[in-house]
Amino acid sequence: MLESEQYKVGRALNFSYLLWDPESKEAAVVDPSFDTSQVESAISNKGLKLKFILLTHHHHDHVQEAVPLRKRSGARIVTHESSSVEHDKGLSDGESVLLGREEIRLFHTPGHTADSSCFLADGRLYTGDTLFIGECGRVDLEDSSPGSMYDTLIVKLRSLPDDLIVYPGHDYGKTPSAPLGEEKKSNYTLKPRSREEFLIFMSS
Repeated sequence: MLESEQYKVGRALNFSYLLWDPESKEAAVVDPSFDTSQVESAISNKGLKLKFILLTHHHHDHVQEAVPLRKRSGARIVTHESSSVEHDKGLSDGESVLLGREEIRLFHTPGHTADSSCFLADGRLYTGDTLFIGECGRVDLEDSSPGSMYDTLIVKLRSLPDDLIVYPGHDYGKTPSAPLGEEKKSNYTLKPRSREEFLIFMSS
């Protein structure tokens, strides 16, 4: 089993995450944001070796420290294959990397951006700006797509198991994480809708 810690950094209330395998001591960081000092201290204190830097999408507030952290640690940057961010390994939808013996699987979840992705690791779903607690990411940006967000939220994420725990990219909700099943019930952006209804909803 993987262990995980959540760190809140920056004025935009970003979340970064540290995951590690206690047996192999291999670690991964999700979305190294404005300040990685807490993450790097934890890596050192726990005697971990950073293997991967996982990026959910290309926006500056999620990737600012990715390349500097790679230089300091020797870790590989992993993100969706379509991402414009400098990376070492690009994954397609459903592909995974191994941290110790545990799989970390990428789900391509476009909508907020074309390269937006979620990472599934040991029952935890790291959603970046795709899904927040009680909300979803914006779809009015340059490479956003409300139609893609419909496929992501209503088709893909609603089909995933209820017992997955959602860990978002920002602390915008009433709690820092929540079961996906609870989000399906209470998050108004995940309410079952037809595509037409969803597009009208997102434009209102």
